[in-house]
Amino acid sequence: MDILVKNVTAVVPLEEMTDVEVTDIYIKDGIIAGMGEEPDEFKADKVIDGTGKLAIPALVNAHTHGYMSLYRGYADDVTLQEWLFNNMFPLEDATTPDDGYWGALLGYAEMLKTGTGAFLDMDIFGEPSCRAAADIGIRGVFSRGLVGKDRNDEAGIKRLNVVRDCLSQFKHNNKITFAIGPHAVYTTGRDYLEYCAEVAEELSLSVHIHVSETVAEVENCKRDNGKSPVEYIAETGLFDRSCIAAHCVHLSDEDIAILSDKGVNIAHNPKSNLKLASGIAPVPKLVAAGLNVCLGTDGAASNNQLNMFSEMNFAALLHKGATLDPLALSALDVFKMATENGARALGLNSGLLEPGRKADITILDLNRTNLIPNSNNLISALCYSATGTEVETVIVGGEVVLEGGKLTKVDEEEVKAKAEEAATRIKAKL
Repeated sequence: MDILVKNVTAVVPLEEMTDVEVTDIYIKDGIIAGMGEEPDEFKADKVIDGTGKLAIPALVNAHTHGYMSLYRGYADDVTLQEWLFNNMFPLEDATTPDDGYWGALLGYAEMLKTGTGAFLDMDIFGEPSCRAAADIGIRGVFSRGLVGKDRNDEAGIKRLNVVRDCLSQFKHNNKITFAIGPHAVYTTGRDYLEYCAEVAEELSLSVHIHVSETVAEVENCKRDNGKSPVEYIAETGLFDRSCIAAHCVHLSDEDIAILSDKGVNIAHNPKSNLKLASGIAPVPKLVAAGLNVCLGTDGAASNNQLNMFSEMNFAALLHKGATLDPLALSALDVFKMATENGARALGLNSGLLEPGRKADITILDLNRTNLIPNSNNLISALCYSATGTEVETVIVGGEVVLEGGKLTKVDEEEVKAKAEEAATRIKAKL
């Protein structure tokens, strides 16, 4: 469908900054074909009146676990070790692929309804989650969470084969791509990590891994290997691929230098890190070191939202308070983390409203009390005032997947009911 978004206030990139202007956006074959002046021979199949609306690049959630929406509120106010080993792992063991489908669909619905058009998911099911993304129309990069002792570990090989199977099954879906996702240094053996790096090279895929999330993770890695997790992972070859490292809370200056030298992308998850008392990532130092820092929610079991507007607000405020510096992260810095930087990390040609980019666009209603006056700084409003409830329309790859605040491709009430049933079944098994 070719779409014209007419007379909309849009966040547009300039050479060294971002600005807003009233314009028309022309979408053809899933791509932004033009802005302002109408492209030659353009005929719109659909016209969206953008009067009183704000168009932004669809937000990019650079680290989440969609299926974990089923576990929202199940194990709050506990340590990460208690949360993961005594609660999440047993829940995952009790979750069927069909349950996982509905959990993923619930998570993706929440993201779309709050303006997120693309995400990086560390998943445990493969096909059901990919199918959920295809059904709802969101853009997903999937990394099967990989655990294994070494390259001969049958269970570890089986998990890697899930990636190969999904690559074949969804090769014709241009909204679904993949990454290799070893879980963390404390759930994988060194030989298995090296094998994951080799498979990533073989399949030409990026890498996604949890890194230095807690003090215990860092201390245990140093005790067992004589190195920090960053130093240890760097030796496995995983950082030699395009890599998105989630969390990166506890880093030495030497760690930051390695991450910078390797060009690792950092997925910052401020709310999850605080809820599990993992700490505060040194984001201003990472930015100063030239690293591409993006933003993620983590899963709904440890956040408990998949709302990137909430995450932007939290990130900006957290680092001002932690550093006692109101300039630590600006609204524009955080907005770029949630759009342009995230798209770059995930290898997507989106994240900016300009011709030639994928038409992943979120449109908000400016006529909300919390966004008025519109005549001040709208970028600041997105970070400090918006809540996600203002989102009216989401376009992903030129397809309208949310219109008037309603999902266009799935029945939201069915998704909520089926997810509730799945969560009830899972708890009954424990």
